[in-house]
Amino acid sequence: MSTYQLTHLETGEQVERPGILLNPHLKPAGKERHGVDPSVEAYHAQLPQYGSTTLHSLPSVAHELGFAHVFLKDESTRFGLPSFKILGASWAVHRALCSRLDLDASTTTLERVKHALASRESTDVRLVTCTEGNWGRAVSRMAKYYAIPATIYVPGFMNEYTRSLIRAEGADVKVLDDGSYDDTIAAVQQDTKTHPEALMVMDTSWPGYIEIPGWVTEGYSTLMTEVDRQVSAQTNGASLPVLAVASVGVGSWAHSVVSHYHTSSPGHASNKIVTVESIAAACLKESLHCGDITPIRTGHTIMNGMNCGTPSTIAWPVLRDGVYAAVTVNDRESHGCVQELQALDANAGPCGAATLAALRKVCNEEMIGEEERKGMCVVLFSTEGRQEYDVPT
Repeated sequence: MSTYQLTHLETGEQVERPGILLNPHLKPAGKERHGVDPSVEAYHAQLPQYGSTTLHSLPSVAHELGFAHVFLKDESTRFGLPSFKILGASWAVHRALCSRLDLDASTTTLERVKHALASRESTDVRLVTCTEGNWGRAVSRMAKYYAIPATIYVPGFMNEYTRSLIRAEGADVKVLDDGSYDDTIAAVQQDTKTHPEALMVMDTSWPGYIEIPGWVTEGYSTLMTEVDRQVSAQTNGASLPVLAVASVGVGSWAHSVVSHYHTSSPGHASNKIVTVESIAAACLKESLHCGDITPIRTGHTIMNGMNCGTPSTIAWPVLRDGVYAAVTVNDRESHGCVQELQALDANAGPCGAATLAALRKVCNEEMIGEEERKGMCVVLFSTEGRQEYDVPT
């Protein structure tokens, strides 16, 4: 098994780790799934270009690896954006605005919030967040829908093409030339402290900031229930345990996946959830090694959306208890799977394609046996469409 090196941010300690970790903290799966708030999907149905994204069947991959089914959820067209992020951003922005305006989020429509914001009685509000790309664009799109300003802080490694996409949504993009993603978080916190109109909308959490990131995770439930319907339709309602593979940045998306799938399927073995991170930013995997949230220094990667050094506070206990295995991949492996999936008409970017690379690693290392695979349904979550990046050599 390959290894990689990383550095702990707070102590400077350098460590070498194997590419895959079977989670030593995994707890037995629960028997029931977490309840889904129906008002989330009802709200999403009000957004422009609402509709389900494609669930691709990958029979050649299923045959190669010995699974009953392998599916890839293609999030490259969600509400006209190339990423699933707007599902979490839209619900979190809606909830946050309703909270500021003293409105009931479960019954208040998007148009009612817009009217309240435009009225003279409402207070000024400006959305503030940071991003490595898709999250900031999604928050900016929601600010455009609600006709309010947005300020987006971005790290210096973000390319100009991605910055221009966020600016095109009408947001004010502030670049921290020498800053990391963690540095942009600090900038957002400072902006919010010094400007009363600023409303911080983040998809990561820390002590004292958990409510809005929790709403982000709730927003992703629409995708999860959508996948359930699509898998059932494509397997003629067969009840099979699921192996779900999800990418990790700060962990809010993986939090939603684990919350949904960490259950026992009737009459079968438990579902399993595998996470995948870049070797340049494997903060969840390192935290699992250490048994607690462990910030790390991040490096350069084409998987920009996963280039985060600290797991979200509210996601951590869920991931610690529910992830079966944590996998790392390098840029060449991700790029190779981008090309493979593009050839199969699945518009996957590096973060999405990393899930296929992780699946192969888990199988190659026999972390899921051949007999178990025969009765499993795999769902790979491709969280973004094709991105601009320098092809790794």
